[in-house]
Amino acid sequence: MLGNDNNIDAIKQEVLYQVAKLSFEGKLDEKKDALPFELIPGPQANFRCCIYKEREIIRQRIRLAEGKSPSAGKDNKNIVQVINSACEGCPITRFVVTDNCQKCVGKRCQAACNFGAISMLRDRAYIDPSKCKECTKCSQACPYNAIADLMRPCKKSCPVDAITMDENNIVVINEERCIDCGSCIKNCPFGAISDRSFMTDVIDLLLQSPRPVYAMLAPAWEGQFGADITFASMVEAIKGLGFAGLYEVALGADFVAASESEEWAEGYREGKKMTTSCCPAFVKMIRRHYPQLVENMSTTVSPMTATARLIKALYPDAVCVFIGPCIAKKGEVLDTVALQGADYALTLDELYAMFRAKEVKPEAAADTLQQGSIYGKKFCIAGGVTASVLQSLKEKQENTDITVKQCNGAVECKKALTLLKAGKLPEDFLEGMVCEGGCQNGPGSVLTGRVANVNRDKLFNKADSRNIHENLDSYKELEFSMHTK
Repeated sequence: MLGNDNNIDAIKQEVLYQVAKLSFEGKLDEKKDALPFELIPGPQANFRCCIYKEREIIRQRIRLAEGKSPSAGKDNKNIVQVINSACEGCPITRFVVTDNCQKCVGKRCQAACNFGAISMLRDRAYIDPSKCKECTKCSQACPYNAIADLMRPCKKSCPVDAITMDENNIVVINEERCIDCGSCIKNCPFGAISDRSFMTDVIDLLLQSPRPVYAMLAPAWEGQFGADITFASMVEAIKGLGFAGLYEVALGADFVAASESEEWAEGYREGKKMTTSCCPAFVKMIRRHYPQLVENMSTTVSPMTATARLIKALYPDAVCVFIGPCIAKKGEVLDTVALQGADYALTLDELYAMFRAKEVKPEAAADTLQQGSIYGKKFCIAGGVTASVLQSLKEKQENTDITVKQCNGAVECKKALTLLKAGKLPEDFLEGMVCEGGCQNGPGSVLTGRVANVNRDKLFNKADSRNIHENLDSYKELEFSMHTK
């Protein structure tokens, strides 16, 4: 049962937990229709105007947890989805005149408007929403900052202008522009945008598949479950869910650093500027918004795909499930089926829901069971890919004077890609991370902020100092490609 003190994350987590629990019990189809009534028994509403709207929101969230679109009959394959029943309450009129208006004689706002949308009432200026074209000129002209820009948070946060509104002012996501970054999910104050899940598919595999199912933990997992929860702790917890085993994607990151260092060295000799290919939202940004730069993008696969290929080289019939804070990885799974990489992707909050459903709790362990180098582990931090590739070059005694533009966040990525497109990027190479701070701040995290960072750094400090190529030597007999071409 949900209470009126629940926030968006708590509501999402409770739905994921209940769906995971019923899935493990094999009762989801039987009981899911009753779940909204169990979580919202009424008669008083908890977080919306009425219990009927709340139950509909829960019903649509259940569909998302099943991997479906929120509304039946409106199915699409986009990872980021709009919960129509929750999409309300945002200001429809973008520019609003506040009490700061002095109704000054200069009337600069009125003079700046080219559409006749501004008139003067008794106490203040008035903007007619039917005439306003949202050009921003009135807001910029007002000397008292009396015109508030109330752009919807989801639209304002989207780095690729993929969000519009329909005739009912419900958000519409342009699938051709969306890069699955999840910025709109993080910034919607009503929880009206969320992501489709592979969770029930994975649980069905764990319960029924004759093939072994292996989990792969992204570097950004560290610190999410506490400073004393090591990789060894997670191995036992993951096996408690029914997985055959667990691998660190930091190991795949070491393979990526080694491969990209070769590409960088060759590109540098040829005078060719290149971008990294680790962040799936960055890759999709290039493919959809800067297609002229696809040839400048590294052909090295992502750490997720590299780790999956490693596992399948060891266990040919394995099913590989990536787990991390990034929802764009779900899109990468769908986009890269032909690359023989990961088969499914889960977020850390979905993993947490599965732990709760099976009453599995990661316990502190003395052993770290480190698989990746500290360089691979730090792929989750903005600048971590650059540091790893330069370390690989150093170990191979290649040129380390290469200059790299490290982009921290979508805005910096767009600026750098625009410069690269125009032939004006001064650096030799470009690292792109769409989430500010790196993968560690992805929308599917369990913990964020200072606590998560402190936990992560404590675990990083326990890592040994193995080099990248030293770490990969034991896998050199395995044969699998590190490239998309």
